[in-house]
Amino acid sequence: MASRFHVDPDITKASTLPAAFYTDPEVFDGLREKVFRPSWQYIHPQCLPAGENRAIPFSLLDGYLKVPLLLSRAQDDALVCLSNVCTHRGNLLLTGPSGSRKLVCGYHGRRFALDGTFEFMPEFEQAAAFPSECDHLPRFPLTPWGPMWFISLEPAFPFHKVVQWMEERVGFLPIQDFKLAGERSKTYEVKAHWALYCDNYLEGFHIPFVHKALDAVLDYGQYDTLLSEHGSLQIGHADARSGSCFDLPPGHVDFGKNVAAYYYWVFPNLMFNFYPWGLSLNVVVPVSRTQTRVHFSSYVWDASKLEEGAGGGLDRVELEDEAVVEGVQQGIQSPFYDRGRFSPTREKGVHHFHRMLAKYMHA
Repeated sequence: MASRFHVDPDITKASTLPAAFYTDPEVFDGLREKVFRPSWQYIHPQCLPAGENRAIPFSLLDGYLKVPLLLSRAQDDALVCLSNVCTHRGNLLLTGPSGSRKLVCGYHGRRFALDGTFEFMPEFEQAAAFPSECDHLPRFPLTPWGPMWFISLEPAFPFHKVVQWMEERVGFLPIQDFKLAGERSKTYEVKAHWALYCDNYLEGFHIPFVHKALDAVLDYGQYDTLLSEHGSLQIGHADARSGSCFDLPPGHVDFGKNVAAYYYWVFPNLMFNFYPWGLSLNVVVPVSRTQTRVHFSSYVWDASKLEEGAGGGLDRVELEDEAVVEGVQQGIQSPFYDRGRFSPTREKGVHHFHRMLAKYMHA
């Protein structure tokens, strides 16, 4: 596999991942365990327990990871993410929201505190060395950023490093005050492999060819891509005559520049698109080798700028992207296509993504 999915670290010599990466069913299943299990994922606010609901069952990536989970508010009101599987015989603990201050299995009555601690089990008085650590519910790391929450099942890296990296440029924004705008949040179904969708996102090379309206407000010559250990950043500079830009404070690394958008991507499937009006957070969900679901969550703090510049017309841009990605999905089925080459000046983000995929798949 190492040679099969090798991507040369020198972009001037490198070729893309082969078409088989996107078409092989074994590779698709392997990505679930090797790439997504150690990743960080966004938790939609509707999954967060509030009010009378002290615990709510949920799944990551619309069930793609196949791990039953629950979120609960412990006695100190701290948010906790736990396995939703009883440690006795594997029954689901919750099938819907619960207002109880205990988690009780409906199969044999095993009881847990809302922080996952085992409390009681009938008919186990004679069991030796009981309870033990394995009788508590597994607990998974959570981390907040502003109004958003993120979880990882087996984190390959700490999420605070990602936050620190993003805040180097967007930390001046009042992210804690961003409000989820449910009416602007959408879900798109794309007839293509999830990684092809990310490939497209990770370069601005296609903008003049695919997004005419977006190209009119961006300065393509100034478009830049910066790489980090766990993701990448594309900076969209505005055409000084037509773009809506951030009001960057003195001392900011980009102060004096006309920045219209910061497009952050966090490996493997999170996209944080910051505009002067707020944030469009996109989660790319694998459904099958030929189907992807993309959830757009809009967090607004300055509604007066919603339809201006690079942050306007997002639905149009999305549909344009879908059309070209679905065309690529059809193209890679050809027996006469295997790999392509990278533009050293315009496809640094895609090369970085392919290198990371190869690294995780080889681990």
